[in-house]
Amino acid sequence: MIQEKEAGSGESRRAIWGWAVYDWANSAFTTTVMAVFFPILYKQYWSHGIDVNLSTFRLGVGNAAASLIVALMAPVVGAAADSGGHRKQLLIGFTYLGVLLTAALALVPQGQWFLAIVIYAVGVIGFSGSVVFYDALLPWVAPPRRLDQVSSLGYGLGYLGGGLLLALNVAMTLKPGLFGLADSVQAIRAAFVSVALWWGLFALLTFIWVPSDAGTGHAPLSRQLAAGLRKVKATLGKIRQLRTLFTFLLAYWCYIDGVDTIIRMAVDFGMSIGFETNDLIIALLITQFVGFPAAILYGLLGRRWGVKRAIYLALAVYMAVTVWGAFMRRPVEFYVLAAVIGLVQGGIQALSRSYYARLIPPDSCAEFFGFYNMLGKFAAIAGPVLMGLTGLIAKRILLPPSPSAEQIHAAGLLATRTSIISVLLLFFAGAVLFYLVDEDKGKAELAGQAAAGPAITGA
Repeated sequence: MIQEKEAGSGESRRAIWGWAVYDWANSAFTTTVMAVFFPILYKQYWSHGIDVNLSTFRLGVGNAAASLIVALMAPVVGAAADSGGHRKQLLIGFTYLGVLLTAALALVPQGQWFLAIVIYAVGVIGFSGSVVFYDALLPWVAPPRRLDQVSSLGYGLGYLGGGLLLALNVAMTLKPGLFGLADSVQAIRAAFVSVALWWGLFALLTFIWVPSDAGTGHAPLSRQLAAGLRKVKATLGKIRQLRTLFTFLLAYWCYIDGVDTIIRMAVDFGMSIGFETNDLIIALLITQFVGFPAAILYGLLGRRWGVKRAIYLALAVYMAVTVWGAFMRRPVEFYVLAAVIGLVQGGIQALSRSYYARLIPPDSCAEFFGFYNMLGKFAAIAGPVLMGLTGLIAKRILLPPSPSAEQIHAAGLLATRTSIISVLLLFFAGAVLFYLVDEDKGKAELAGQAAAGPAITGA
């Protein structure tokens, strides 16, 4: 295995850079497509003339449906890939599913909101599925003592690569004539194509430089899938016995759902309360470039101050951002919020992963991180739907009988601001549950399970 070789060998360095560059490649999807231009084109072009609260609800359902499919599929397929040695092949397959569907967004005509949602949702499945197998290759390319360093390298390249392509696409949208494009709509269509090319071409470095992983057998795929399902059931049994770990996973599910909701719905929210598209794009760029150094510095904060305190600081920041976001009136406030989010976004993700690693059996990291990734996919379901439903319900309550056009507009705006407040519930619930997590107790439970030996399997 690569992780058994000297970390300084040429083959190891090439595999590490090949693995890390995938984050550079696929982050173009999260920034240009997921966070910025799909919500913009969906709201202004594919859902033109549709009530803003209804379009927000539909976008939330689309995000949630894609995440649900990935969450149900990933652990079983991932466990099968572990046993069959197909992680790299599945990474390639999901990558180019995402690449093709991203390019297909450029072909959706005006007014076709349902077709846009379907293509986008399948693209999200391709992206999210690829991340499962990308994460699973980390222990394969990096020696144990360099896992944190290599993982941080991937995060850093992701922020930088995604930010650079987003900056180019923003320039295309603001000045389409300079790029030979007719208008901003054509520029956004071209941006989707640029993401597909960026993602697909840079991913080739990963596929060439990272060797194929070894499997433990060559059983038919159906048998491997059945074995994967049994492994997921066994992991659930072990987690139920590790109560501290179980409590942490509940806390993580709540607060990371809030984080993912802010990422996916921020632009849609800004547009719904009347901000200009250019202001929202600039804010996302700020988050991206602030996040590049902040993720590294936040890791140092966790080491100096304590991981649990650092996670609580990030949660407090997100709660404040959520409340402030509901009342903001000026684009400059959106810029400030974007910078503040950039300071903690990468940090809370990285430190949650390292905290989780302290609570799991060291000889079952792949098994338990597979479940962790599954939970991360489930964490993108409740928030968008909660936000969309809250907006729809609030508008119904606020509208008087036989409302005027002005009253409809005012009720819709207030309902949209109310919808973002609902995300506060996720951060609050996550913080309360995280308070109940005792790392020392979790390690003691882990030692007790290890002492019990193979009898405690959860199968």
